[in-house]
Amino acid sequence: INLTPDLDKYSWFVKFMLEIKNREVNTIETCRMALEAHKLYKDIADEEGIKFDKVEKGILHVYTKDEEFNLAKKTNDLYRRAGLDRWEVSPQEINKIEPALSNPDIIGGYYNTSDFTGDIHKFCVELTKVLKNKYSVVFTSKPVNRLDYNGPVVVCAGVGSRKLANTIEEDLPIYRVKGYSITINNPGNAPWVSLLDDEAKIVTARLGKNRLRVAGTAEFNGYNTDIVQARIRPLIRWSERMFQDINTEDIKPWAGLRPMTPSMMPIVKQSKTRSNVWYNTGHGHLGWTLSAYTAQTIVEKIRGYNGPFYSYR
Repeated sequence: INLTPDLDKYSWFVKFMLEIKNREVNTIETCRMALEAHKLYKDIADEEGIKFDKVEKGILHVYTKDEEFNLAKKTNDLYRRAGLDRWEVSPQEINKIEPALSNPDIIGGYYNTSDFTGDIHKFCVELTKVLKNKYSVVFTSKPVNRLDYNGPVVVCAGVGSRKLANTIEEDLPIYRVKGYSITINNPGNAPWVSLLDDEAKIVTARLGKNRLRVAGTAEFNGYNTDIVQARIRPLIRWSERMFQDINTEDIKPWAGLRPMTPSMMPIVKQSKTRSNVWYNTGHGHLGWTLSAYTAQTIVEKIRGYNGPFYSYR
C-alpha cells in the first residue's frame, strides 16, 4: 500500500471494511455467478468454434499451514452451498493430481475437476472475428470522455468507469488495484492443473502446451502500471520453490489495474441518474471468471428498455 494521502483510496478501505460482514453472502453469490459463466463460455466456444488454448484439468487449492487449511474448510461450505463440487485431498492425493508439485510443506488441499483455463486474449480476438463475420457487428474505436449521449450506452471501461460515471454525477465505488503476473514460456516441469496457494495468494494457469501464467499480489498505488521487479521476483521464486526443475529462462512480466469494488462484487445495473446508461464493470480480479454471466445479465436488463438498442438473437 502506497501510504501517500489519497481520499479515494482511504474511503475505499473504509467501505471495504464495512463490507466484511457480507463476506459469506458475497462469496456464495460470486461462486454461483462463476459457475453460470463457466457454462456460458463453454457454450459460446463450442457453438462458434472458438479456440483459446483451453485446458480442462480442474483447480487445486493447496495449504502449508493449519490455520489457513482450517479456514478453507469453512469457505468450502460456502462454495458447496453455491453448487460447487469441491473436496478435500491429502498430500499423497495432491502428488497424484499434480506430479509437478515439489513442496514438501503442503499439508492438504481442496480440488475440483470442473475448472478450466484458457487464453482470454485469444478468446476475445476469435470472438471478435465471429461477431464481425457471422453476425455483422460493426466495431468502432474512438475516445469517449463523457456519458451525456441521448442513445443507450453500456459502460464496460474497467478502471476508467468511475471517471466516466462522474460526468453524469454518479459515483461508482471502484478503485484501481494493481496486480502482477508472469508468463513462463517453455516451462518444462510445470503444472497442468490450475493451482492456488492461499497463503501466498498466488495462482497458476496453464495456457496451452508451452505457457504457464503465474499471478499474484495486490498493490494500492493509484493509476500506475509500472512493472516493479521487486513484485516480479517473488513470483519467480515461488515457481522455482513449488516446481523442481521448472525452466524460468524465458519470462514475460505484466502489470495491470483491476477495477475493484469494496464488496468484491461487479456493478451490473442501470444508472440512477440516466435511464439510458447501463454499467457492466467493477469485476476486480474476476473479469475473465464472471464476465460471460454479467454480460448476459446486463443484456436481460436492457431488454426491458423501451428505446432502440440492437437486435437480439
